[in-house]
Amino acid sequence: MRILLALVMSVCLVGPARADGERAGEFDYYVLSLSWSPTWCALEGDRRGSPQCDASADFGWVLHGLWPQYDRGWPSFCPSAERPPSRGMTRDMADIMGTPGLAWHQWNKHGVCSGLSARAYYDTARQAFDAVNRPEIFRALDKPVTLPAKVIEEAFLEANPGWEPDMLTITCKAGRIQEARLCLSKELEPVPCGRDVVRDCRATDALFDPIR
Repeated sequence: MRILLALVMSVCLVGPARADGERAGEFDYYVLSLSWSPTWCALEGDRRGSPQCDASADFGWVLHGLWPQYDRGWPSFCPSAERPPSRGMTRDMADIMGTPGLAWHQWNKHGVCSGLSARAYYDTARQAFDAVNRPEIFRALDKPVTLPAKVIEEAFLEANPGWEPDMLTITCKAGRIQEARLCLSKELEPVPCGRDVVRDCRATDALFDPIR
């Protein structure tokens, strides 16, 4: 009985399943992750001296990544016969990803699992990003505010008719609004997220910094 209980507890305590080195191209849907740049800068980017955080950069929602996802869990670092992206490719993604370094990292960890070439992966990620109406109201803020994370979700749903609440999740980190994550089919149509993705931040007073 004790052995059975220990096994049950070990299963319950394990987080969402993640697999490294799975077969490229074998996944169920994508997660499009949009990061609120001022949050990343406050928590990490400023300390690193990232050019994404320069006052002249004017970044709001940036593309964190387009992630192949299983119905439960996700693949990463898949073996791939595709050539890695050139510096020119990663540099060309900096306008929506903040830095070439992030573009490289996203290909190396997630893009290789898409089954696409580096060029096709970046083109697909840009297409998905461009299809999202990012609420303009957030760019109008001139000072930090605290608000329920639900407000961010509702703004995205209002700006994107056809989306349903179970297709989108808002995450928080260190008491701040962190990311908006949209689930997409391989054809880039919004779809319901798996249970391990839909984990909305329930904070009622999350900090939301304005664009610098």
